[in-house]
Amino acid sequence: MPLIESPSPSKPDLLTARDVARGIGRLFARNDIWCLAEMPLRCGRRADLMGIDAKGLVVIVEIKVSQADLLGDTKWPDYLDYCDRYYWGLAPALDRACLDGPAFLPDRCGVIVADGYDAEILRPAPLQKLAPSRRKVEVERLARASLRRLTNSGDPDTATAMANPEDTAN
Repeated sequence: MPLIESPSPSKPDLLTARDVARGIGRLFARNDIWCLAEMPLRCGRRADLMGIDAKGLVVIVEIKVSQADLLGDTKWPDYLDYCDRYYWGLAPALDRACLDGPAFLPDRCGVIVADGYDAEILRPAPLQKLAPSRRKVEVERLARASLRRLTNSGDPDTATAMANPEDTAN
């Protein structure tokens, strides 16, 4: 399925991370992968998208919409310890050639290209299974964060009564 280059005809090359996340979310939904945006990790980092596939495996996507951000990111290897599959989620206009170099661990990282409407997996993410105990912790953390966000969206007053605010990495 070809990608639509831009959600806005007046700004053909200005995709936001939210646009890319939306396209990836649609791709994932079709493939029974459900994800949460801006998921805090126990290492203090925050995954752009973190989800669970139909087999219970944890997926993380790091989204990049500018070449400078892609080339300047040094924190992404920290995410590899928290997922079974890791993807780069990129805007279509980005030059992806660097992702084939050894610094970007192509044998460990998949590549998804997305716009605001859809996405396509260009390179599947190789499976690097987490230890079962680590996966259990991450799946439970993701489930609790999802339920917390759902509850707060229905009743914003619950946020003030929470024992553990959503943005903590615990």
